[in-house]
Amino acid sequence: MTSSNKSTATFIHLSSLTQYVIPFGNYIFPILLWNAKKNESEFIDYNGKQVLNFQISIFIYTIALCLISIPLCIYALLKNLPVHISNHYDFTFQDLHTIQFDGFAIVGIIAAALVLFVKIMEFVLIIYAALRTSKGDYYTYPLSISFFK
Repeated sequence: MTSSNKSTATFIHLSSLTQYVIPFGNYIFPILLWNAKKNESEFIDYNGKQVLNFQISIFIYTIALCLISIPLCIYALLKNLPVHISNHYDFTFQDLHTIQFDGFAIVGIIAAALVLFVKIMEFVLIIYAALRTSKGDYYTYPLSISFFK
């Protein structure tokens, strides 16, 4: 394995960080780099697949957690929002300080916190994978679903 292959594989990992600047950059740039260089080296091909598997897995986990957290948080907020409707269809809010958290709100807040945790761990794991790859290691992301084998 040449240093050029290590550099290319490392750059494929780091290219997924473009998501913070360009929407869907975490898919576009790794796919472009991987497709351009995958036939040159087994190491590059392996790392390109790992990056894409991890990005798709993170997307699935984030969507699932958002589908749990958003409706539950909205439900908990609306349930606890004290609204009084008068005869003339005027809305007044009363006693906003008496909001109580029930099980739905707690699950929604935990799911929202997990979304934040997943995104932070994604950033950390991308950097870690790039460092390991630059040393020539075959790194596999944790909790990554194998879509590309």
